[in-house]
Amino acid sequence: MKKLIALFAVSTMASTAAVAGVAISGGASVSYDDNGSSASATTYDADLSFVGTTGTTTVTIGMDVDAAASISGVDMSTKIGPVTIAADMFDAAESTTDSGTGNPIFQSDDRSVTVSLDVPVGDATIGLDNSGDVVVAGTFSGVTISHTATGGDNLTTGSASIAGMDVSITREGTSTTWSIATTVSGVDLTLTDAQKISAAFGIAGNTMTVTRNPERAVKASTFTKHNITLKKSWSTVAISRDLTSGATLTATYSTNDDSLTLKAAVAF
Repeated sequence: MKKLIALFAVSTMASTAAVAGVAISGGASVSYDDNGSSASATTYDADLSFVGTTGTTTVTIGMDVDAAASISGVDMSTKIGPVTIAADMFDAAESTTDSGTGNPIFQSDDRSVTVSLDVPVGDATIGLDNSGDVVVAGTFSGVTISHTATGGDNLTTGSASIAGMDVSITREGTSTTWSIATTVSGVDLTLTDAQKISAAFGIAGNTMTVTRNPERAVKASTFTKHNITLKKSWSTVAISRDLTSGATLTATYSTNDDSLTLKAAVAF
């Protein structure tokens, strides 16, 4: 009997240790959209995230649980001395529908393994993934820079906080995009290269966000992607409020289809 009690105590301690290394978080929401002149619709979303940690190894598993429980992501990272190994082990299903938004024509395997090495050059790290891409990233004098050398279009990103403004720039091949965010008199402003402008500010305990979305230009299809169709510019006005129940209630009006969407969401 004493042996059984001791064995139970050891197993309980092991189980407790295992649970202590796992963090669970998630969120859920329900939305009602009157869809303007079209038929109204109600949508649901619920997600869970499990993060298990032991030593320098972390495994993250995402699940979509609003309809049927399904895996939405599996990532693992570990550190061996100055070497960090990160693996994306989940092949996400992409939408290949020709919806006029430039969706891919074919499914692709987006699983990957990246090996990064911390080198004594400022705060830089050098990484190599299974496709042969080389990534150099680091922060220098407050400026964060990442450059990916690929067999196709190279990718360079940079971000910094300058004079109270958060600036980010992305250069991919021959295309450059940027965004600037700042706060003026309590109003959070964001401007992008595509002339998308948003402003968020507090009103009587609520948060109002006004966003102008630019016109979507036409782009012909390629061998790998569907075409992009014209879409006129539109604006949205969203008013959200944190409730004492722990949920957040948001009402959003869109000029795109003259619709009003009500959404209740909670995160934990």
